[in-house]
Amino acid sequence: MTVPRVSIQTEDFDLSAEVVALRRENKGVGAVCSFVGTVRDRNEGDQVASMELEHYPGMTEKSIEAMVDEAFRRFDIFGARVIHRVGLLQPLDQIVLVAVTSAHRGQSFQACEFLMDYLKTQAPFWKKEETAQGARWVDARVSDDAALARWGITLGNAA
Repeated sequence: MTVPRVSIQTEDFDLSAEVVALRRENKGVGAVCSFVGTVRDRNEGDQVASMELEHYPGMTEKSIEAMVDEAFRRFDIFGARVIHRVGLLQPLDQIVLVAVTSAHRGQSFQACEFLMDYLKTQAPFWKKEETAQGARWVDARVSDDAALARWGITLGNAA
């Protein structure tokens, strides 16, 4: 059974199970790089009680699939898996998984970081934090744009 490359879901994921499934697809895998992002309890100096993530079904998956295709063009990788959760999440909950396999670690590290930089700035998700001061939408940061720029992709999230 082939592992889907992109999943948008409300339920949590199991890092170990995802890596085992991704590795199973190619006996030449010598490296697996993974990143798991979690909900922080603080942002911009304020305590965060929860975060709600929204997306446009269909459009979100298509956008991330295109970036996974780009990672395959740029890096010598065997497989990639992106899981992004949506819905109401609490501090310490897992939000995102990016896992990449290759023959050697360098390509896996680069592709994983490339995909994560894209997700932080361009994937069509909307994040709303609940704080003691009320609800607020979370914008992409200038530092996220700079991270993406090193891959030759420039955008304008600066406010």
